[in-house]
Amino acid sequence: MSRDSRRWWALAAIGLSLLTVSVDATVLNVALPTLGSDLQASTRDLQWFADAFTLAMAALLLPAGLLGDRFGRKRLLLAALALFGGASVWCAYSDSSGMLITARTVLGISAAFLVPLCTSVLLDVFESKEERAKAIGVIAVSQSLGLPLGPIIGGALLNHFWWGSVFLVNVPLIALAFVAVAFLVPDSRGAQGSSIDFFGVLISTLGLVGIVYGAIEAGETSWGDAAALVPLLGGALLLALFVLWEMRITRAGNPLIDLSLFRLSGFVWGSILGTVVSFAMFGLLFALPQYFQALNGTDALGTGLRLLPLIGGVLVSAALVNKLAPEAAPRAVPALGFLLVAGGLFLGTRTELSSGYGYVSVWLVLVGLGLGLAMTRTMAASVNALSQESSGVGSALVSALRQVGGSVGVAVLGTVASSAYRSHLKLPDVPPEADELARRSVSGGLRVGETMQSTKVVHAVQDSFMTAMQTLLGVCGAIAVVAALLALLFMPKRSQAKAETPKGDDDAVPLSAL
Repeated sequence: MSRDSRRWWALAAIGLSLLTVSVDATVLNVALPTLGSDLQASTRDLQWFADAFTLAMAALLLPAGLLGDRFGRKRLLLAALALFGGASVWCAYSDSSGMLITARTVLGISAAFLVPLCTSVLLDVFESKEERAKAIGVIAVSQSLGLPLGPIIGGALLNHFWWGSVFLVNVPLIALAFVAVAFLVPDSRGAQGSSIDFFGVLISTLGLVGIVYGAIEAGETSWGDAAALVPLLGGALLLALFVLWEMRITRAGNPLIDLSLFRLSGFVWGSILGTVVSFAMFGLLFALPQYFQALNGTDALGTGLRLLPLIGGVLVSAALVNKLAPEAAPRAVPALGFLLVAGGLFLGTRTELSSGYGYVSVWLVLVGLGLGLAMTRTMAASVNALSQESSGVGSALVSALRQVGGSVGVAVLGTVASSAYRSHLKLPDVPPEADELARRSVSGGLRVGETMQSTKVVHAVQDSFMTAMQTLLGVCGAIAVVAALLALLFMPKRSQAKAETPKGDDDAVPLSAL
């Protein structure tokens, strides 16, 4: 096998690993009702089946990148793949809620290593700017496609097998990736000789956990609830302390992260706008499954299949971007992508109960086309700013920013949707207990209507949900418009690298501006 073909096969292994992690983030959602009955899980247990993975991943992203730089990226990547496969088997055969939550935590720990290490290894495999741009496009698509693919895969498996199959599907994919990484990916590590910033690791980990946990709680309760507010404020204070500590320790030459990255507009705005991409994706995945399942009566597999136009749009536009030179329209391409996303989402706000799937598929394709343009260029801008010596912790920092932004975004969007749903819901003559149940969720409202055999209640719930979905899509669309303007104003006009000294207002972002 030639060296050139080995590199592209290595990229396939990296993309497969990231796709598997991304699928695992959403594949569980369709299995939650079955898990609730088979494991006798409470509502809180069901929440932690998903949240344990998210929290563990957020907590260890930065330490994972640091350890990869210090002790060898390939070695730790192989260990993370093996742990992910083992934890998937553990999840599949868990016989209690506590065991499944523990297994999901281990799964999140392994994912925390997989995501940044896969990206940093990519920088070692591809050195030319043109090839690296194509490779970044591949892994950007891999990470994003897993989110809508999760419900499709999970729905198909649940239609034929038991709930554990949604985890066992990871095993052959991870095994294939393990073999490919072992034989095709070169070993690498960052600069040696300096000690590890343990205090920085500790406070950054606790800060990330606080922010993500607080956002999760805010999505379940409210932003003013102490269970959400205390960890959010505590996490924010710890992250502020972390920045001050890193500024101090940088002068001693031993920081956990290189703060000079924040003077590169490609890194800063690529990371910020990449988070907006996640915002739009999570907004869709929050609203559309409920629209298809609760209002149109489709099953989990049918819901996933109805997201295929979104996936098709992403694949087409990402492939088109990969045919362009990396220097081609570095600001216009992501800006156009965000405008397409905004246009699709604004069309989505016109969706009604009577709208056919044909109309929905049209605006889903438009959103997918925009996401493919935006995510490939924003990820390329942030990753290309990293040096090979610190690519592990740098990639981890990019992932951490998106993880925190995504978690907070989901909580914000959930609050927006819930507030719109509850404020619009006017139920005719129902008992207080039934009214409270209906206001918790659209599925609860539909159960109330079916139990009371009241078409008026059902119609009121459906109408309120449509208002909530339209509001949610409108907010996401407005954010996408702002992102388009930011891309035009602040994305770099040329490729940046960490080794470069920022020059001029177009390429540098002072720390004070953050």
